[in-house]
Amino acid sequence: MVQIKEFAVERWMDTYENDATYNLAETCCASISLNDLLELSDKKPANILDFSKKQVYGAIRGSEALRSNIANLYCEGPSKPILPDGVLVTNGAIQANFLAMYTNVGPGDHVICQYPTYQQLYSVPESFGAEVSLWKSDENNNWSLNLDELRALVRPNTKLLIINNPQNPTGAVLSRETLQSIVDIAREHDIVIHSDEVYRPLFHSLDSNESEPPPSILSFDYEKTLATGSLSKAYSLAGIRIGWIASRSSAAIESCASARDYTTISVSQIDDQVATLALADSTVHNLLRRNIQLARQNLAAVEAFVKDFQWVCKWTRPKAGTTAFIKFVDRNGSPVDDVEFCNRLQKKTGVMLVPGCQCFGESTNFKGFVRVGYVCENEVLVDGLKALREFMSADYEKVPTV
Repeated sequence: MVQIKEFAVERWMDTYENDATYNLAETCCASISLNDLLELSDKKPANILDFSKKQVYGAIRGSEALRSNIANLYCEGPSKPILPDGVLVTNGAIQANFLAMYTNVGPGDHVICQYPTYQQLYSVPESFGAEVSLWKSDENNNWSLNLDELRALVRPNTKLLIINNPQNPTGAVLSRETLQSIVDIAREHDIVIHSDEVYRPLFHSLDSNESEPPPSILSFDYEKTLATGSLSKAYSLAGIRIGWIASRSSAAIESCASARDYTTISVSQIDDQVATLALADSTVHNLLRRNIQLARQNLAAVEAFVKDFQWVCKWTRPKAGTTAFIKFVDRNGSPVDDVEFCNRLQKKTGVMLVPGCQCFGESTNFKGFVRVGYVCENEVLVDGLKALREFMSADYEKVPTV
């Protein structure tokens, strides 16, 4: 295996989050307890867990009930429903992504990956010996993607196309029309599409002309597609470490299941039971309603901050997900040193942010950008923004530019 690059954003989080007073770097919707989960359920079961169940490995691919609930997440529009056999439950989306890439690429293959995105999605294929081309979103055009650029990136050995919808760290979304074009291009060249959809379905700020949220990649009539998701981001349950791979291709699911036999074998039965309740029809809509409302409330506060400091802040307002990508510049428009900015900010105020150039690409990319996670508890966000405002007024202009 090729030496894998350090996972920059995870290393940053691990280094700084335990000492943060106001963690505005968190990418999960404000977490809930098991008691909270019970309150969100319309059926109010007496217990989430079956204490009489023997703690064996359990259903290796995930319980039938959990896989059915996950499959129901993809029942949209006229497309045929996903069946439970089309779902493999994993230890978080990070394992789901790893397995999907492990089974699809190797030395000599070419991979195209939407960018910027979570580093795992391009560093892992590189570690498997594949060559990765970055399909770059346009920061000057609402982080949109150019389909002609995608066509130009395709090679005879292109094996996999990786997209992230909604996008981390920008909160941008790919429309139905764009997704259809991506599918058409992939079909023409027999390319597998891997769609990381961990922030789906947290669509909270679509434009008025967007009558419905963009569909999952699985809604299109192309078998060589797979989607990964988890309970961590949109569903507030990162602690139970449940993710999944869903696909219409039985071969894809079988390959991933076979590879996982060498790693974690199964997920915890306890986690499986909690996840089953969270994604049950009696609970999931209430949970999402809570998180979408929180996202809208908190994003309005971030928008007010950006407006008040528009002389140094530039952004494209997120449409979905939990993160915003904000560029900080000086009065002349030069980007600040975002690493130094984040370090000084946390040391002075306890506010934690994520520097863009260090955590989302090489140092030449995203100078001055920081990622803000805004779907934390409202009080944390409000107090964190207050501390950030004080820093902006007293110390910001001391931060060096790049």
